[in-house]
Amino acid sequence: MWWLVAAVGLGIPLVVTAMPEFGMLAVGAVAGAVTAGLGGGTVMQFIVFAAVSVALIAVVRPIANRHRSQRPQLASGIDALKGRSATVLERVDAAGGRVKLGGEVWSARALDADQVYEPGQKVDVVEIEGATAAVKQEAEPVVVRAHR
Repeated sequence: MWWLVAAVGLGIPLVVTAMPEFGMLAVGAVAGAVTAGLGGGTVMQFIVFAAVSVALIAVVRPIANRHRSQRPQLASGIDALKGRSATVLERVDAAGGRVKLGGEVWSARALDADQVYEPGQKVDVVEIEGATAAVKQEAEPVVVRAHR
């Protein structure tokens, strides 16, 4: 019974502080309670508690930290538009123009001030500034040819 009280007691700081280590210790306390329920002695209960807690901290904590430090894999919003291809609808130069990007019409400007893009031309979106897409000439596909 004391192990379950300890598990609940460790669960409270887990919720309050969002420190996953408390949850791992709470799982260790539950394992100690299971050991007690199966008739294990006090020493065995503490050994199981310590082993389960240390194992969880040693294995789960590095995995959780690695996932926490990674940026999201799925880009959304403006970030999802960067690098996409657009079609010029109205002449685009340094002063402005219009492109079709992701099924929508966007204001656009040429990234390089001396570049001009004509309707129908494909361009790549480099960045989004407010409601304006900064574009450059679409990159040519890389062709690799094998030499004999």
